[in-house]
Amino acid sequence: MRRTIKKIAVLGSGIMGSRIACHFANIGVEVLLLDIIPKSINEKEKQKNLTLQDQAVRNRIVNEALESALNSTPSPIYSTDFASRITTGNFEDDLPKIASCDWIIEVIIENLEIKQGLFEKVEQFRKKGTLITSNTSGIPIHLMADSRSADFQECFAGSHFFNPPRYLRLLEIIPGPNTLQENVDFLMDYGDRFLGKETVLCKDTPAFIANRIGVYAIMAAIHTIEKMGLGVSEVDKMTGTVIGRAKSATFRTLDVVGLDTTVHVANNLHKVLEHDESRDTFKLPKSVQVLSENEWYGDKSGKGFFHMIRHEDGKKELKEIDFQTYEYKPAEKPKIKALEKAKGIDNLKERIRFLVNFDDTAGEFYRATFYDLFRYCSFRIPEIADELYRIDQAVSAGFGWEYGPFENWDILGVKETVSKMEQAGEKPAAWVYEMLEAGIPSFYTVEKGKRHYYDISDKAYKEVPGLEEFILLDTLKAANRKVWSNEGASIYDMGNDVLGLEFHTKMNSLGQEVVEGINTAISTAEKSYKGLVIGNEGANFSAGANLAMLYMFAGDRDFDEIDVMIAQFQKTMMRARYSSVPVVVAPHNMALGGGCELSLHADKVQAHAELYMGLVEVGVGLIPAGGGTKEMVLRFSKNLVSGDVELNRLQESFMNIATAKVSTSAEEAKGLGYLEQKDSISLNRKRQLAEAKQKVLMLFDAGYSQPIEKKDIRVLGKISLALFEAGITGMQYGHYISDHDAKIARKLAWVMSGGDLSAPTEVSESFLLELEREAFLSLTGEQKTLERIHSILFKGKPLRN
Repeated sequence: MRRTIKKIAVLGSGIMGSRIACHFANIGVEVLLLDIIPKSINEKEKQKNLTLQDQAVRNRIVNEALESALNSTPSPIYSTDFASRITTGNFEDDLPKIASCDWIIEVIIENLEIKQGLFEKVEQFRKKGTLITSNTSGIPIHLMADSRSADFQECFAGSHFFNPPRYLRLLEIIPGPNTLQENVDFLMDYGDRFLGKETVLCKDTPAFIANRIGVYAIMAAIHTIEKMGLGVSEVDKMTGTVIGRAKSATFRTLDVVGLDTTVHVANNLHKVLEHDESRDTFKLPKSVQVLSENEWYGDKSGKGFFHMIRHEDGKKELKEIDFQTYEYKPAEKPKIKALEKAKGIDNLKERIRFLVNFDDTAGEFYRATFYDLFRYCSFRIPEIADELYRIDQAVSAGFGWEYGPFENWDILGVKETVSKMEQAGEKPAAWVYEMLEAGIPSFYTVEKGKRHYYDISDKAYKEVPGLEEFILLDTLKAANRKVWSNEGASIYDMGNDVLGLEFHTKMNSLGQEVVEGINTAISTAEKSYKGLVIGNEGANFSAGANLAMLYMFAGDRDFDEIDVMIAQFQKTMMRARYSSVPVVVAPHNMALGGGCELSLHADKVQAHAELYMGLVEVGVGLIPAGGGTKEMVLRFSKNLVSGDVELNRLQESFMNIATAKVSTSAEEAKGLGYLEQKDSISLNRKRQLAEAKQKVLMLFDAGYSQPIEKKDIRVLGKISLALFEAGITGMQYGHYISDHDAKIARKLAWVMSGGDLSAPTEVSESFLLELEREAFLSLTGEQKTLERIHSILFKGKPLRN
């Protein structure tokens, strides 16, 4: 049976249900969102003389839930326009409409009896063969469909999204005992290909995989924290991005998610895991008990491990819980020796090895928590998963870890770590010893460019399935596919005569090494390859230009060097645009400043759906001068259609740059003009490089020919200058912008107008690039610009002076 999903029903509009509905709307699916009807009318409804029979009342719960979701931050939807794909209703009036749906997802209260009651009603209207899944996080899958028809059971499974569904990559698929394999295969593929998820197949065990391991890790860590007498801020500083985990680390994550959720999962696991050798770890630590009893659940209650106090004068003060007194004290800014020593280690794997082996309190904490987690995971196979890679996938995607438990164990060295674990009383499962005795030194290896894992049942390496259509840079590195590299960039042979360029500077900033890498990659591709992909697997595509060198030259008043540097950057961007082979750029997460400009000059962009793109140079007292300003004028010019008001269209682009507007998704980047309709969006980050490569091959096969420089860009001269000047002056007099903001805006207006030409005319890209460079150069001579750059470089925050 060939399935397509055109319409889904989401039953339950709470925090998860409304956000799952939004994510399906994100990918273009029509959504029917249903919930219960109210038991009574509220005051507003009374004032309008409404009754329980009015549709506005009957759909109040679902409508308010959806509205709350759409107004929440971060937004669950790529574009507010997509909300029109969601239709709301209620269980009593609208449940028959599920007959037109291809997939029904239940997301109601975690109560088996209530779920079974709803499924009984669903079966009256659901058409035969329709997928039906539950988003339960704790109720056994086999119990929910136990008394349903054979067809219902064959189409039933768990589909456990992690909150928020748009942002967290994990989707656990849990088959029931009678789920047809073809339906499991469909859900796994759909989650990966269309929803952009790390789709992990789970057994029907308590809390499945991610929560079983993740909540264990949290509970074990808090027990250790209490024993060692560590503080909240101290722990969060040690357990965030420094070891490849989420920026929100441990306690901030618990506050965001809601401590009550974690407590519910932990209590349930302690109750049902009678045969788990580490069952007692799920007993709530004292700190969790105290906060839970006080209902200090985190952000939802206003207090948690952290408490943000807002004073009458508008100032905010962050406090943290004191584990000795359980009162709030000012949040600490701890100095941790191990972290200070590790500051210069950019490579995450090297940093993890350094920190775990460091001889201080932090190292002791890392060893205690890492070794305990390794041991626990080794004993969960084959209980919760037959293959170890599934544990790594689930934990990494569900909790935002760069590396899963077995991957971290590999980083530290399996054999030497086992020895240290034994000394710490954390002896792993017998299969780990069998693996080492067989001469197999690691859980993962790369063979012939493919990633393999150690299979416990076969006692040999097997290829990790599902990666056939992915291009992962780690496997290219392990397969010796590197063609060239310097300190800031590397070039790889991606296969099929396509090159790939990776940045690996701090924040993937674009300095001299990256510029050299771009030029080398284009030259190499032009000689021997079909095209080039520019992309990477860092946390961000690029945070923009390397400001340190610019700050040094500007401070020394060495404007000739700045002029050369900007001219070289502009030339490199134009080379990406006008190379003789197709260049496809694959930005993800932050693509700011120069990272945005590189994308603007690509033949095509293969963007990840989560794309925060913008020309943000005004924040450091400058204007975009790597062709970014020129490109926005060019796009204004070529996209004009009959009936457009030219000044309005140009002003939109001007305001986007002048206010450093950054997109909140790839879809919004299209609306802002940073992406064009020809550009494509990848939902699954792991597919992005492979999809970018396919775009290169498509362009080549279609008979790619080298473009020529545009010389017909329409600029408006004095007409637009006058409009911009009126707006800038008004903002200045109203004290909405500073005098320096106004100066920057006037420089930007000059470039985007093409100077003070007496009438609209057509100019070349070179003409606009020259104006860009002149404006940029003059701003580097401003003291207030230097102050802004200094604040970003040395304080890590923007300055509005």
